[in-house]
Amino acid sequence: MGKYVIKRVLMAVLTLFIVICLTFFLMNAVPGSPWLSERNPSQATIDALNAKYGLDKPVIVQLGLYLQDLLHGDFRESLRMQRDRPVLDIITTMFPISASIGAIAIGWAILVGVPLGCLAAYKRGTWVDSLLRVICTLGISMPGFVVATILLHTLTGGIEGVNLLPALFDGTPKSYIMPCLALGFYPMCYLSRQTRTAMLDSINQEYIKTARAKGLKNGKIIFKHALRNAMIPVLTYLGPQIAFTLCGGFVVETVFSIPGLGRYFIQSIQNRDYPLIMGTTIFLAAFIIVMNLIVDLLYKLVDPRINLSKGGN
Repeated sequence: MGKYVIKRVLMAVLTLFIVICLTFFLMNAVPGSPWLSERNPSQATIDALNAKYGLDKPVIVQLGLYLQDLLHGDFRESLRMQRDRPVLDIITTMFPISASIGAIAIGWAILVGVPLGCLAAYKRGTWVDSLLRVICTLGISMPGFVVATILLHTLTGGIEGVNLLPALFDGTPKSYIMPCLALGFYPMCYLSRQTRTAMLDSINQEYIKTARAKGLKNGKIIFKHALRNAMIPVLTYLGPQIAFTLCGGFVVETVFSIPGLGRYFIQSIQNRDYPLIMGTTIFLAAFIIVMNLIVDLLYKLVDPRINLSKGGN
C-alpha cells in the first residue's frame, strides 16, 4: 500500500507539471493581451505594463520564472479581475462559495441517483425502469445552462403567478436551491444509469443466486451484497465529478451570478488574466488528482480482493 501511494503521488506531481506547462503555453498562444479593453492604452503603456509583470520575456523564460514562484507558494497577483490582489487569496475566498453549492449538489445527486439506479435494476423491464431511463437520458442530454434556464422560467416568474425562488444568488437559503438542483441534475442522472448497469451485472452473479437460495430478503441482497460490488464503477465516476462540482459549475455560476470560483475562471479567460487562469487551473487539476487517488484507495474498502500494490484486481 505504501509503495502504491508513493508511486501515485510521484505520478500526480508529474501530471500536474504537464498540466501547468500545457496551460501556460496554450494561454500565451491565444491572441490578445490583458491590457486591451474598450479604451485601449497606448503602446508605450502596454510595453511598460508588460515589462512590469514580466510579459515581455520569451515564453519559456516566463514559464521558468512562474515555476520558481510556484515552488515558493506564490501564485502571483491578478492582472485585471482584482488588480494586484494575490491569486491564492482570490481562490481561498471564492472556493468556499463554490464548494458549499457543489457539496449540496453532489450530496443530493448521490442520495437520489444511487437508490434510483438500484430501483431501476430491481424493477428491470417494468414501467418504473422505463420511466427512470427516460428521465436519466434527458438529464444526461441537457447541458447545465438548459436545466438552469428551465428552473428560472418555471420558478422565478416565467409562469404567471409563480415566483417561488430568487432568480439571482444572494446567499440566502432559498437562493441555493436552484443552483444546487441545476448543478446536481446531470450527476444524479449519470449516477443512476451507472448504478443500474453495475447492479444488473452484480445481480446476475453466482453469489447473489446463492444468497437467494439461502432465503435472504431482497432488500438485504440488493443493498448489502450487490450494491457493494456495484459501487466500484460508481466511485470511478465520482472522483473527478466531485472535484468538478465542488470547484463550481462554470455555466451554472454564471447563470445565477454566483461569485464563486467557476464564474471567476470564465471571467479570467475572457479578460486574459494569466495568473488567475493558471491559479484556478492548477487548483482544479490538483483537486481532481487528489480525488482520483482517494477513489483508488476506497476501492480496497469496497472490495478487499483488489490488490493496490499491483495496480489492479
